[in-house]
Amino acid sequence: MTSGQPPAPSGGVPPQTWPTVLEDLEGQVVEAEQVLARQRADEIAAWGRRFSDWVPPSSALGPLPEELRERAALLLQHQLAVAERLVERITQSQRQRDVAARMSYGPSRPVPAYFDEAL
Repeated sequence: MTSGQPPAPSGGVPPQTWPTVLEDLEGQVVEAEQVLARQRADEIAAWGRRFSDWVPPSSALGPLPEELRERAALLLQHQLAVAERLVERITQSQRQRDVAARMSYGPSRPVPAYFDEAL
């Protein structure tokens, strides 16, 4: 039984093909959208720091085949839209943290003290 994929090299990692690279990128975009939908500031901020862990596809892939160009263009548009939403949420979260840091949680004016004592 084969999956239609070329056999894996001796390292156990299957060779990259343009369809698998696009599928992986599409999966990452969907994952980023799910993070945005959960609206958890810590997860969103973590996605903002993920740019350094991205590894570009192998140069051995060659040029993108013509039949995949439309799919890749749609993926790029989707990536840019999600990236814009991530930036907006990160910026919004940072502003909220800045405001919260400036707020004082103690009483801002003297609190009156009353003595229940007969005169």
